[in-house]
Amino acid sequence: MAKNRYIFSSESVGEGHPDKVADTISDAVLDACLAQDKFSRVACETYVKSNIVIVGGEITTKAKLDFVKIARTAIREIGYVNEDDVFHADKVFVNVIVTQQSPDISQGVDARKAKGKKTAKQGAGDQGLMFGYACDETRELMPAPIMFAHRLGRELTRIRKTGTVPWLRPDAKSQVSVVYENGKPVAISNVVISTQHAADVSHREIEKFCIENVIKKVLPKRLLTNATEFLINPTGRFVVGGPQGDTGLTGRKIIVDSYGGSGRHGGGAFSGKDPTKVDRSAAYMGRWVAKNVVAAKLATKCELQFAYAIGHPDPVSVHVDTFGTGIVSDDRIARAINRVFSFQPADIIDQLNLRRPIYSKTTNYGHFGKSDPALTWERTDKVVALTKALR
Repeated sequence: MAKNRYIFSSESVGEGHPDKVADTISDAVLDACLAQDKFSRVACETYVKSNIVIVGGEITTKAKLDFVKIARTAIREIGYVNEDDVFHADKVFVNVIVTQQSPDISQGVDARKAKGKKTAKQGAGDQGLMFGYACDETRELMPAPIMFAHRLGRELTRIRKTGTVPWLRPDAKSQVSVVYENGKPVAISNVVISTQHAADVSHREIEKFCIENVIKKVLPKRLLTNATEFLINPTGRFVVGGPQGDTGLTGRKIIVDSYGGSGRHGGGAFSGKDPTKVDRSAAYMGRWVAKNVVAAKLATKCELQFAYAIGHPDPVSVHVDTFGTGIVSDDRIARAINRVFSFQPADIIDQLNLRRPIYSKTTNYGHFGKSDPALTWERTDKVVALTKALR
């Protein structure tokens, strides 16, 4: 039988990337709200450019917030503290443009009756569609290209924050191209790393460091071959970076945040949103369900789609696709899923315990595939229940 061979690529970005700086500040604001008031309604958007930070959005909370301090602390923890940084934790100008949540949206989300609302139950915070995905390519039950790209970014950040490589700077990107044969990863064809650096380091030193101390340390040796191509800072120079070199906005890295393009995406961003926003909570729910399906060995690959109407408590659809890898039909798996899980927004929040200040843990290097026990959507605690529900 002829081999079905193809290459699939995914990218990740470091926490110093301008868009991730914005995401980090937005999630820091969310966590600050939830730490004081777990019922906070938060839709926080951040813009960063040069030495300017704009924090905007709709926030209804009992929490007392110092937005300037929250932003500076987040920027400092990322590492923008070098004297030659235009974007510097202690020198940025922070502008705050925040109002309360629209009462028209609020009445749809609140678990109470309202004129024109068909139910007193808590409704979805917006209409839209969300996806969840899992596969057996890695131990995290995530697609290999995105997990490998995240590993590179995490290692770069870890090394930078030890201070042992003083020329490393916060802005960075990584990309990994994986060769598949008959749906299984068999090699890595290409690795790209672009890392911001101090002006006085040579390209040769950066290249050698990234290949020997990052790539060969964190990527599977069995997948790196003599044909694997390494492209390190391919422009030749990356001194001007972060918000000095580019604009950053919350929610612009939705594929980095999810499955690297392997699974579909509904289009809604995660960061800065409290769990009444199904863009975030239902996407986490989808990951939890899909991961349990794969962990139960009901399929080697599983994708779920949910769709909601604003103010309505039940999803208008739940769709399951195992891409022909299921041990039974997708219809049977879908029925089992609906017996085990509830997809009403209030139930999602309760099942995953989402009213906690946990969201800064999700911001960088993917919202999925992490082992932190606080991220409840990574649990595989419904394997037995799903298996029984199929009988």
